[in-house]
Amino acid sequence: MKKNMGGVDRIIRTLLAVVFIILYWTKQVTGVVAIILGILAIIFLITSALGFCPLYVPLGISTKKKEKTT
Repeated sequence: MKKNMGGVDRIIRTLLAVVFIILYWTKQVTGVVAIILGILAIIFLITSALGFCPLYVPLGISTKKKEKTT
């Protein structure tokens, strides 16, 4: 599992997860929307912690900066 997420991508995902959690706890979202946002928050937190997004692999996306080989 090669990391494919850069720092900015990881920060954005973490912030979105926090926003989703706040919306849930303040009861701004309920029902199916709350469940969907909860699942997304968990996925965002896991992928941010690992630095790897499985969806990026088939799409050939990487937000991680290239390492210099000098």
